Amino acid sequence: MIETKFIGRGGQGAVIASQILAKVFFYMGKYPQCFSVFGGERRGAPVAGFLRVDDKKILLKCEITHPDEIVYMAPDLVDEKEIEATLKPNGLILINNALTDNEFSSLRKFRLALIDALSVSESLGLGATINTAILGAYARANGNVPLEYLEKAIRDTVPAKVDANVKAAMKAYELTKIVS
Repeated sequence: MIETKFIGRGGQGAVIASQILAKVFFYMGKYPQCFSVFGGERRGAPVAGFLRVDDKKILLKCEITHPDEIVYMAPDLVDEKEIEATLKPNGLILINNALTDNEFSSLRKFRLALIDALSVSESLGLGATINTAILGAYARANGNVPLEYLEKAIRDTVPAKVDANVKAAMKAYELTKIVS
């Protein structure tokens, strides 16, 4: 079983990103389980999306406390102590980050990938909603997500600017920097 935690801010699309990725894994013949946790429903408030994926039915119904992967949709939400305490060994960390990779040098003992998803989304007229760009980066960093399934899930889920969202995923896939 693979467990992924998405951490973002309201308006960035963390919840929808986890739902789109769940569809991708469903199209791949896997069993996904997706759920979210958030406080006050307002832009900018912290949001967490959770995704479990397995080859067999998932019977767990609890929060993910030790993920295999963490996706940070805002670099200011990165908590190195939380990562050290919860991320499984050799876990994947994907960070939406316009800074240099030197900012996260202490995280290199994990698999680390960086993408400036905000720039990608803004360049395609999507504004601060970075969910499809972050998923393109996730596909590159994870290495086991076929782009054709990601494109299909985006087209089946996103209600507006569908072509721009697909382009954001593909562009982010190309621009993702695998640090370690």
